[in-house]
Amino acid sequence: MSKRTGPINPILQNLIHELKKRGNEQSINLWRRVANDLEKPTRQRRIVNLSSISRHTKEDDIIVVPGKVLGAGDLGHKLTISAFQFSNGAKEKIEKAGAKIVPLLELSKENPSGKGIRIIG
Repeated sequence: MSKRTGPINPILQNLIHELKKRGNEQSINLWRRVANDLEKPTRQRRIVNLSSISRHTKEDDIIVVPGKVLGAGDLGHKLTISAFQFSNGAKEKIEKAGAKIVPLLELSKENPSGKGIRIIG
């Protein structure tokens, strides 16, 4: 059996490192958990459709998807969504619904304590 090496994408490696650092500095489990989920192989990362996000959230929620957001379904309310990747269809539908897309690193800077943030997926 071969040794697992983890992600080789330098952008993802830097993101994981920063999220772990933020989580350890302030003892915030949310950012450590997101970093650990992003360290998984691509096939094991979370993939979430907009229909699922719409069904499990309320107006003005802040959510994190440690993986990819896909554009199947519609978003019926405004949210703040942060994820590692978004499909083109998902980006269009999120903007059309008036929701906001925030990069993971930026969200961790804006809300270092992780209060009010939910992980979906």
